[in-house]
Amino acid sequence: MISKMYKDMLNARSVIREFAEYAGKRGAEIGYENVFDFSLGNPSVPAPKEFTEAMIRLLQNEPASKLHGYSPTLGNPQFKKAVAESLNKRFGMEYKAEHIFPTSGAAGALAHAARCVSGEGDEIITFAPFFPEYIPYINHMGSKLLVVPANTEDFQINFEKFEEVLSEKTSAILINTPNNPSGISYSAETLSRLASILKAKQEEYGHEIFILSDEPYREIVFDGKEAPYVSKFYDNTLSCYSFSKSLSLPGERIGYVAVNPTCKDAALMSLLCGQVSRGTGHNCPASLIQMAVAEVIDMTSDMAVYEKNMNLIYDKLVELGFTVVRPGGTFYIFPKALEEDASAFCKKALKYDLILVPGDSFGCPGFFRMAYCIDTEKVERALVALDKFVKTEYR
Repeated sequence: MISKMYKDMLNARSVIREFAEYAGKRGAEIGYENVFDFSLGNPSVPAPKEFTEAMIRLLQNEPASKLHGYSPTLGNPQFKKAVAESLNKRFGMEYKAEHIFPTSGAAGALAHAARCVSGEGDEIITFAPFFPEYIPYINHMGSKLLVVPANTEDFQINFEKFEEVLSEKTSAILINTPNNPSGISYSAETLSRLASILKAKQEEYGHEIFILSDEPYREIVFDGKEAPYVSKFYDNTLSCYSFSKSLSLPGERIGYVAVNPTCKDAALMSLLCGQVSRGTGHNCPASLIQMAVAEVIDMTSDMAVYEKNMNLIYDKLVELGFTVVRPGGTFYIFPKALEEDASAFCKKALKYDLILVPGDSFGCPGFFRMAYCIDTEKVERALVALDKFVKTEYR
């Protein structure tokens, strides 16, 4: 008998994927260059040439057993050491290699971190807008995901509603900053207030409450700023990272869990991650990829195009009368639709070959997401279509 749970999931497919599939089909009809596809967050800039050179050098000079052999259960020591040293240098932390656990991207990092600190019947809280896949990530491991309604004024945390949701069942808080889909980074003030509340609640409840910090967009920030590093604000933080965006390596599926050295049971966490791997059938990322990333650990792709695209789109949205919070990073923008039903709005946009994603599945009905990780030339043509769409349908 097939699994009822997974069969039922077929009836609740990712809205993002559905719009992306439509874009692919439409592209086959009229040429994909004529489809203004803002559906998927797939990096559009190449990986650094140094990464490619490292791959070539490793393949030419290292023995096959090292390149293609099994990675140790807890990850490649060279990779773990490189990550720890980089985080220490950048953020003033005191990580050691044993605090780093390599994973298959940020999703794999979240899967491990959540299972280390939460179990059957526990509750994990996140804040709208949020990445929709958090729901299966958390609910399918036996815990329950609770969603705090969005503060749509600036997409910082809605603390009033958050404190109403907190309870003794709370085992962890799942945050994503810079945020998909809003593009907003949590401010230092927001993180300080969150940490203060959690410290008090830990004392009140008599058990730890962890922060699971989903950080794949940490390097994509605008206006010359840096995103505050969450672990600097709260001891019991597990940082979940991916090189998919910073190095433009989404298909390589490489990331890590970084356990704050001051976290409760910090010395055990990577060992627990190894046991989670046994229970989920996860294995570490490919040995070759761990080795190559270790050599370019402090580099990023040239991501200036994302800020350029954001400014073009933001300015046009404002000109057309949209309510929109200016992103502080990522390659997403999250405006309010021009009618209450964002799904209807996005379906109307299809007539103009604009592929937008309604915000309902992100926990924000009435909003829509644009992923602008595309060529600027295409963004400029898309804005002509957006102008026509708005003026034809809503003026």
